[in-house]
Amino acid sequence: MKTNIRNKSKTKTIVVKLGTSVLTSGTAKLDRAHMVEIARQCAVLHNQGHRIVVVTSGAVTAGKEHLNMPDITLTVANKQMLAAVGQGQLVREWENLFKIYGLHVGQMLLTRADLDDQLRFINARDTLSMLLHHRIIPLINENDAVATREIKVGDNDNLSALVGLLADADQLLLLTDQVGLFTADPRSNPDAKLIPEISEITEDIHALAGDSVGGLGTGGMATKIESAVVAHRAGIEVVIASGHKKNVILDAAKNKPVGTRFSSEYNRLEMRKNWIFAGSKVVGKIIIDAGAEEALISSGASLLPTGVINTRGNFLRGYVVSVCNKAGDELARGIVRYKSVDIKRIKGLHSEQIEELLGFEHGTVVIHRDDLVLL
Repeated sequence: MKTNIRNKSKTKTIVVKLGTSVLTSGTAKLDRAHMVEIARQCAVLHNQGHRIVVVTSGAVTAGKEHLNMPDITLTVANKQMLAAVGQGQLVREWENLFKIYGLHVGQMLLTRADLDDQLRFINARDTLSMLLHHRIIPLINENDAVATREIKVGDNDNLSALVGLLADADQLLLLTDQVGLFTADPRSNPDAKLIPEISEITEDIHALAGDSVGGLGTGGMATKIESAVVAHRAGIEVVIASGHKKNVILDAAKNKPVGTRFSSEYNRLEMRKNWIFAGSKVVGKIIIDAGAEEALISSGASLLPTGVINTRGNFLRGYVVSVCNKAGDELARGIVRYKSVDIKRIKGLHSEQIEELLGFEHGTVVIHRDDLVLL
């Protein structure tokens, strides 16, 4: 199912992935002058109303620089040690640079386990959503200090695609030391031409990417294509471009021709709702009153606790349940924000009473309208 409903004038949620080669400009140290230029461009978009998420590499490099260990052997243990030291240094650099433009930052460190587990995925999504709601720039990196091979995402290209899913992003910018994807390797073939736009990621596109990996980072063009596939399927537009091209972030956000653009015509919200309806197991029921039924069907509203009569089955937050009326008719399916025992406690109450009763809150709704499919 495809439908092109993008409004190019609307504000966007944009994930900006910065490779180590971009942050160091090919040296062994962070290039602060270039990092402030990146912060400037992000600040311009932020002030225009766009929501900016930064996936930043560079923790190991920052650790080596801070400890003055340029020639240390990068064993797994040493990389974890350097990341533990460097992550704080990296975030401090970004904090100081964004502070120039009056912006706050917030750090999120993720592993594969955070993204594979349904509840942890929902928790990470809520944290990211709240940062963006309060106009804070999320700085995201893999938690290399503790991640082992079994729980690593692998590289920040793939991580950025998963962050795009977390953030429900419109656009993913993969900034690198390469201009984009070419018809051949431009380093060995002078006739190679930049491919400005790709609508379908075929085996030929994968073949063009090869398996090149730069000396400073963990990803090459092949991993960028892999992340583009993930984002493209989720309805997220992807741009691979040089992180040193003047105003590259601003131009990409304005849909100007930069690098290689992977256009996406999928409706992101419909993709999620298709998964809720057809790709997920229903684990319980929520019974609602006539007022809530009318609000869901006629107004496209979220399901509030005040409209809940009861629940059936035991389920956790983040799972898919059926929403039924008092007659037992299934009206909708959706992803719950609260587990069944908590919904039983807050049923019939107003949203502002949730935290008072439970001692915490995961939002004002039981099921958000974006996580709800009417049948």
